[in-house]
Amino acid sequence: MSDIETITVSEEGFACVNQVGDFEFTVDATDEDGPNPNAALVATYASCFLPAFRVGGQQRDHDDLGKIQIDADATLDDDDDLASIEFAVHVAADLADEEFDEIVARAEDICHVHAALRDGLEADVTVYGDAF
Repeated sequence: MSDIETITVSEEGFACVNQVGDFEFTVDATDEDGPNPNAALVATYASCFLPAFRVGGQQRDHDDLGKIQIDADATLDDDDDLASIEFAVHVAADLADEEFDEIVARAEDICHVHAALRDGLEADVTVYGDAF
């Protein structure tokens, strides 16, 4: 049994409706009905990194970081693949650079998406010709 199960369906075109538990959202390669897959990945990465940053702060005795906002920028290569991702993390708490560096290092250890973006993690793909 797997730990995460999702269903992704496209009746036609390039928009996909994703079912994750009780949640449903659209990802669209053309950016018409939802964000494209690269944008969705960057947003998911930031959505994982932000709470990891907050936990990293708590683990470094900074329980009240206040509002945190991540402005993510990503660049694409000539094949429209992600080439780089940058996070500008804005934190209400005013800490020393060294303290923020420690929190970032801890957040990188905690963030599951950060860990998943590594060489060698790819889907094992099997295709069935009996779509229902």
